[in-house]
Amino acid sequence: MRLGYSMSYWGGAGLGPADHLTLVHEAERLGYGSVWAAETYGTDPAALMAWIAGRTERIGLGTGVLQMSGRKPVVAAMTAATIDLGKELSLGVFPVQARLPVYLAAMGPETTALAGELADGWLAIHFPPEHLAERTAQLRRGAERAGRSLDGFDVAPMVLTLVDEDEELAFDMMRPMLALYLGGMGSRRTNFYNRLARSLGSGKEAEAVQEAFLGGRQGEAMSLLPDALVDAMTMCGPAGKLRERVAAYREAGATSLIVGLVTPTLRLRLEQLELVAELAA
Repeated sequence: MRLGYSMSYWGGAGLGPADHLTLVHEAERLGYGSVWAAETYGTDPAALMAWIAGRTERIGLGTGVLQMSGRKPVVAAMTAATIDLGKELSLGVFPVQARLPVYLAAMGPETTALAGELADGWLAIHFPPEHLAERTAQLRRGAERAGRSLDGFDVAPMVLTLVDEDEELAFDMMRPMLALYLGGMGSRRTNFYNRLARSLGSGKEAEAVQEAFLGGRQGEAMSLLPDALVDAMTMCGPAGKLRERVAAYREAGATSLIVGLVTPTLRLRLEQLELVAELAA
């Protein structure tokens, strides 16, 4: 199982582009296989990855996730091909890689099956290991529908991560971002992250978090997140616990584990990158 690093909303946390590049260089030095950036809040991950491509040597670059409604497939393909080590596109000239992998970010059973049918990898955000394992049946169903094998297919959960011996503090560090996902990522009718929390047995709590968040009471929304739900949807706490958690993802079928960091400073994020690498070694 390879490690990946998610830059998440790279404009936040008071970190500038140079800070994020430092983090990418450290991830590359530690042997992480990939780095990912999100397309939201006014950021263009393709432009960011083009910049990073010229300043790294071997780490894989992922745009997780390009918004389907904002880019036509042909434009997305041309963008990816152009970035691939900066090789100029013209008739008869191809990107450096023989095949540029396409990942599908999917949370529901049907879209997970579609990933198995059409994509090269599956991005599953906030999924606990046991939930990830349950969804492999949908991946296989999609692959069978297309008459293809899942050999080489990348199952890549993205997980908010914090290694800290103070588990209570670790839970509290997770709450702001998790409350944003469950409360503010989507509408009251359609929020896929909230729906995931409900499927994990926290329906009442997820509804209360959403109501508080959409009502402008973000602090209340954070306080309404029970420890059990934070524990299920993230990876946080003492090193020994997280070592077992990493192993559980591996046993559940993850072939990549993409970690998102919540610590507020460059120094702390560099420390977390190294701690996670040690846990996964």
